[in-house]
Amino acid sequence: MGELRDFRSGKSTTPPSGGDIGPRRLAAIVAGDIAGYSRLMQLDEEGTHKRVKRLERDLIEPTITEHHGKLVKTTGDGFIAMFDSPVEAVRCSIVIQQNMVGRNAAMPREFWIEYRLGVNLGDVIIEPDDIYGDGVNVASRLEGIAAPGEVFISGGIYEQIKHKLVCGYESLGDKKVKNITDPVRVYRVLPDAAAFQRTRKRRETILITLLGLAIAIIAGGALWYMLTQQRGKPADVAQAPPSPAASPSPAASQTPAQAPSPVPSATPTQQASPQVAPSASPAPAASAAEPEMVSLQGGSFSMGSNDDPSERPIHRVTVKAFAMSKYPVTVREWNACAAAKACGFTAAGRDDSPVTNVSWSDAKQYVTWLAERTKKAYRLPSEAEWEFAARGGTQTRYWWGDQMQSGNAACKDCGGDAGAEQPLKVGSFRANPFGLYDMGGGVDQWVEDCWHRNYQGAPTDGAVWSGGDCASHVIRSGSWKNDARYVRPANRDSYDTNVRYPTHGFRVALSP
Repeated sequence: MGELRDFRSGKSTTPPSGGDIGPRRLAAIVAGDIAGYSRLMQLDEEGTHKRVKRLERDLIEPTITEHHGKLVKTTGDGFIAMFDSPVEAVRCSIVIQQNMVGRNAAMPREFWIEYRLGVNLGDVIIEPDDIYGDGVNVASRLEGIAAPGEVFISGGIYEQIKHKLVCGYESLGDKKVKNITDPVRVYRVLPDAAAFQRTRKRRETILITLLGLAIAIIAGGALWYMLTQQRGKPADVAQAPPSPAASPSPAASQTPAQAPSPVPSATPTQQASPQVAPSASPAPAASAAEPEMVSLQGGSFSMGSNDDPSERPIHRVTVKAFAMSKYPVTVREWNACAAAKACGFTAAGRDDSPVTNVSWSDAKQYVTWLAERTKKAYRLPSEAEWEFAARGGTQTRYWWGDQMQSGNAACKDCGGDAGAEQPLKVGSFRANPFGLYDMGGGVDQWVEDCWHRNYQGAPTDGAVWSGGDCASHVIRSGSWKNDARYVRPANRDSYDTNVRYPTHGFRVALSP
């Protein structure tokens, strides 16, 4: 029987079964490890142990299960998980890392728990309580070279997911890792679309600067040569005084050091500047317009449906008068908040497209800033208010009827482009009967309510439903990457409160 390497130490080992090697299979492996675990244990041994166990119970294992993976084992300061799908393996890793950002936010920096994650696709040997093989070893080595809070993936994983996840990837080239014979192609995952744009623009800036310098040098050399040729050889000038007709011009008589800078040397830099500037430049906060609002008189409607257990039971709700923004919050509107240092990042994309990659906590930052700046009661809508507005006074499956029709919403099978990196500009499709655009499709939209698995005990007055699982919040609408069933006004889902995702946006409400 051939030797196998232990995924942590790299030492030779054998499967614990004693003789027979377990079955082989191709799997996506996620290896996780806590950075600085020994230091954390020295600071607070019992507290760190309890926090790590709580993370494994409340975050690591549920997230792996939610993404259709299997937690193979925990190792005190880390874990190994196995997935059938490389996409789900990377998606799970992103959710874990982004969730940790929110969990660490309330802690002093020295007490942060930060995971390093490595993901690899490989052939592994499966035993009842463990997995073995180079597929596991490579995942562990990738985790070892990742920085705290980052996800590193192998080239094999990258090839499987590069067109299937809305995130960025930074190639780190081929890396020689311990106890692995061949170099491993490594990529850093950039789940934040803005981070991907910053990395790309930084590279473009460097390339354009180098190109500008090269052209400036060439232009300067050409000018010096032309000036030298116009003056002629020194011996010729001494033998025959120049006639008035042959006198050099003042510009030509200057030395290269005195000659004015040639226009071509400045042109590349001047032309390059607009290319490297963000496509959605933040407007000054003082000049940012308020979102366009639509006043709704309120009323009673039947909330929910029988299409999904989370949408039951159907119940009668009475909503008070309020106003809803005509469109989801745009990149331009968001970046006004970012320019005021009140929102956590500068969004990339077209100014008139919905802002994306926004967590529930991000959305709350925006409405808090908007309310303070305008002295008006801006907020996120309640779940009941959102569905009331989305239905537009109808009770059909969609606001336009019971059958899907193109031209009414942006989703992957109802008129949208699922392969696009961002949604269409706001208002690209028809408004619903209340005059609201993109109340279904476009971007997923956060509401104020904490997540509840169904409507048992839900309020009937349209108020925000707090309590329940407030580590997750309700998200509505579906996105340009979802299929038509998500566009239904009754459709509801949840996502982690502090986690950004590339299809998530929001719109605002206003109390009278």
